Amino acid sequence: MKKKSFQWFFRMAFFMSALAVVTFSSCGKDKDDPIAPANPIASFQFEVSATNFLQVTFTNFSQNAATYEWNFGDGQTSAEKDPVHVYTATGNYTVVLTAKNSAGTSATFNKSFEINDPNSALALLAGTTSKTWRLLREGTSLGVGPDAASARIWWSLNNDGSRPCVYYHSFTFNRDGSFVFDDEGSFFGEVAIFGDLPIMGTCFDAVAANMINKEGADISAWLGGTHAFAYDAINAKITLTGNGAWMGLPQLGTAAESIVPESAKTFEATIEEFDGYDLLHISYTYATLYWDFTYASYDNPANEPDVVTEALPWGEDLENVAPTAMFNTFNSSDAADVQELVPTASSVVITPGVDNPADPTAAKVGQYVRGTDSYSDLKFQLAYDCQFDNFTSISIDVYIPSTNTYSEGGLTTGIQLWIADASQTQEFWTNWVQYDVNPADVVMDEWKTYTFDLETPSSGVGTPKTRTDLDLVGLVIGGSGHSVDGTFFIRNFVFN
Repeated sequence: MKKKSFQWFFRMAFFMSALAVVTFSSCGKDKDDPIAPANPIASFQFEVSATNFLQVTFTNFSQNAATYEWNFGDGQTSAEKDPVHVYTATGNYTVVLTAKNSAGTSATFNKSFEINDPNSALALLAGTTSKTWRLLREGTSLGVGPDAASARIWWSLNNDGSRPCVYYHSFTFNRDGSFVFDDEGSFFGEVAIFGDLPIMGTCFDAVAANMINKEGADISAWLGGTHAFAYDAINAKITLTGNGAWMGLPQLGTAAESIVPESAKTFEATIEEFDGYDLLHISYTYATLYWDFTYASYDNPANEPDVVTEALPWGEDLENVAPTAMFNTFNSSDAADVQELVPTASSVVITPGVDNPADPTAAKVGQYVRGTDSYSDLKFQLAYDCQFDNFTSISIDVYIPSTNTYSEGGLTTGIQLWIADASQTQEFWTNWVQYDVNPADVVMDEWKTYTFDLETPSSGVGTPKTRTDLDLVGLVIGGSGHSVDGTFFIRNFVFN
């Protein structure tokens, strides 16, 4: 028994010694060879900014990672752990995060999401950050008519070289609420603003020294600058604020025209979307007077048509003729009562041969009904360029009834004669010779003869004696630029 016990004890001792050797050897090996790093796990979450829908903050929840590679799905990348990325446009994006451990082992995680503009209506006007508009360079871009149904029938403008500077002007709406007008170094001399000043009807340098209106007021606030805007998409209106902010024509205001800058103006605005470009239509509606404009914004500015910088010849140069008699008595339409001054189509209804309002038994006269058009001119188109060698003055008899309704901003007792070139100048009113009656000389409810010296016009370009291109004569009674009707009487319109 003792021998068996000893053998058992010896075997156990040997076994324990061997185990100790194995254990020691194993511990020694772990100390020399470190444990391999754990495999990485990639993960993230994101949040869109409440103030900028294009800005996204990414929070990294990866594990066992030492470096990170982000691909934001728009061609941009980052190696930051928790990047903040600003996209340049709305759309669908797939973001891929690659996480790597210290041994270079990598893991990826991706998420797809869509970036939407929370104010899609404003985005049409101002883009994701900004949007620039210029007058449409194809077809008519602006015009005036009596109402929206007959817009641009009185006059319209094309990109034909007659006003190239207005087609370069840019109007930019920014998402931060700012509105920027860039005059691109040039401005146009609107006749309503500049009257007969030399820059009227021309494109001139956009500098403060040139921005003096026909009444001598400083209007330099209309030059390029930064203002503010508000867009009411529900009611389709834009309001510009800031002295001199404008769009359309500088003089157009919310309720009426003004030849000086205003602090704010509101106009109607609608936007159409097309493939590659959008159109912005704006309009100003007054009493029976409707101005509207079309602006374009191209996705790729290179696709915008070029500006025509030189006007093509228009019309024809008529034969020069020096008549010896030019008159219209308005007693009748017979040749004995009309020589050269034959009324042509116009917004005025002229009826010869009506009773004289002062004496029905006297010779017949003409009835001049102004109508409700804003620009009611009685026109006489000649078949030649008149040479006024044989005349020194113009005269006309006018009877202004007190029964008309005269008011400030409405019908007036004004009388104006003008002579213009309409055969070679589409915008004949920009180069006419004008004669005005002094308001103090106007009488009512009786006939009065008004006479004008041809060589001393009230305003305009040159005189009939110094020009050889004049072929259109006009008469305005009751004022211009408004839409109030009135009835007047005329007789003996004569070039003497």
